[in-house]
Amino acid sequence: MTNDKAKSDHYTVLVVGFGPAGAIAAGLLGKLGHRTLVIDRLTDIYDKPRAIAVDHEILRHLDNMGIADEVMPHIAPFTASQHFGAKGQLIRRIDMVPEPYPLGYTPSMVFTQPPVEAVMRRHAEGFDCVDVDLGVELIGLTQNADGVSAELKSADGRVRSVTADYLIGCDGASSTVRQIVDIRLEDLIFDEPWLVIDVRVNDAGIAKLPQTSAQFCDPSRPTSFVMGPKNHRRWEIMLLPGENPREMEKPENVWTLLSPWLTPEDGTLWRAAAYRFHALVAEKWRDGRVFIAGDAAHQQPPFIGQGMCQGLRDVTNLVWKLDRVIKGMSSDGLLETYGVERKRHVIELTGKIKAIGEMICIRDPAEADARDARILADGGGSPRTITRQEIVPPLQEGLLAGAPCPARGTLFPQPEIRQADGDWLLDKLTGAGWRLIVDGRGDIDMRDVAAAAAEIGLSVATIVPPGSDGTSPDALTEKDDVLSGWFDRHETRAALVRPDHYVFATARTQAELVAELGELKRKLG
Repeated sequence: MTNDKAKSDHYTVLVVGFGPAGAIAAGLLGKLGHRTLVIDRLTDIYDKPRAIAVDHEILRHLDNMGIADEVMPHIAPFTASQHFGAKGQLIRRIDMVPEPYPLGYTPSMVFTQPPVEAVMRRHAEGFDCVDVDLGVELIGLTQNADGVSAELKSADGRVRSVTADYLIGCDGASSTVRQIVDIRLEDLIFDEPWLVIDVRVNDAGIAKLPQTSAQFCDPSRPTSFVMGPKNHRRWEIMLLPGENPREMEKPENVWTLLSPWLTPEDGTLWRAAAYRFHALVAEKWRDGRVFIAGDAAHQQPPFIGQGMCQGLRDVTNLVWKLDRVIKGMSSDGLLETYGVERKRHVIELTGKIKAIGEMICIRDPAEADARDARILADGGGSPRTITRQEIVPPLQEGLLAGAPCPARGTLFPQPEIRQADGDWLLDKLTGAGWRLIVDGRGDIDMRDVAAAAAEIGLSVATIVPPGSDGTSPDALTEKDDVLSGWFDRHETRAALVRPDHYVFATARTQAELVAELGELKRKLG
């Protein structure tokens, strides 16, 4: 299948893989006007759910792309996950931060992958500069200092060659791109067999089930339960020594495993697939003009639902940097920050996920009892609540200010802004490029930095809290105290924000801001 757009054999970017990461990469590149070819060996979207969780950082990007409204019918809030110990007692909860939400969206969500992936694909296909070839696989790849050359094979056996300035491999865990350029995967030491089961549950069945997501830390068989959108429910059930994964996928065995909750009359089995939950990360994320992203670059256990989010973080980190280099606005060295930032972030988050997984996977009853006592003790004797948002780490290195400053590497909040025609999220007013956001309650004089900000290409906004008269007639007034509270907590008065919404630097004074603007200009050069 090939769309009808005009063809040539050279592209700015070749994207291998049209799953979520590849589709978002192609859509971002298309919006930026780069001639892009995206291929996938499959001709259709996989019609069963795989990823099930998405968070507010990713929805913010989807909103920036203009597709959030289309995916919202297939998304629901992620219910709190209650963790039950070896004797069935509640030992802790994992929930999300309360309102007002820091990024403007529900912080943790569940979704149904096939229709959401279809929205992502349609968005990419809608750009005249993006060509989509399905039923096509990469069979060869060479590169030199000027670009890459790829051999592509269609389902009918035809082979053609294309060239591109850059290539992004979003082609999954068994990535052909990664294998051709010989990038090794580093083992982060987690390997457990699990069975993932998705069921469309009817009303009678739903009445039998927990009304919140749950983690059953039962040493006899650890099990996760996730409430998906509408009537979609998922179980992730640990397989025991001696159990054949292929046999356990058979419907009769699946229903036996589900018997504590449901019978076959309570719903329709949608999918049952055995996996080994791995923790792996690529030793490098770039080889010359070739990059890898998504499952091609990392795999982690699914215990807080960050797998797809990580892949979309990869491409939303890479594409704006690639855009600057392609347009001659930054040197090639900017692209080195991609792997630096993303690899460390993945390793840190995977370490936290692995620790949760190791806690869940304890099979020794005495050790499980000790775990439960320890977790309860950490909460002062009662189950405590932690948020999914505090588990996700900030960026620690890469394209950030050299000197430590408050909130550096964290996600910048997005308040709702009061306007005459209603309330608008901040990104709608400032755009999602480089931004300088200033606290209007401080004494930073924008006239002194406006020229420097314009030279770098920053949009500028001054924000004041509700009820404030501000110091600038052009100040934007937020609906709640999301951003003013953020400035106060970090004891700062200005923030330089990247296109992927991470904070490059903050400044408390005029002098600090002038210095940070100078450093940013140097680093973007």
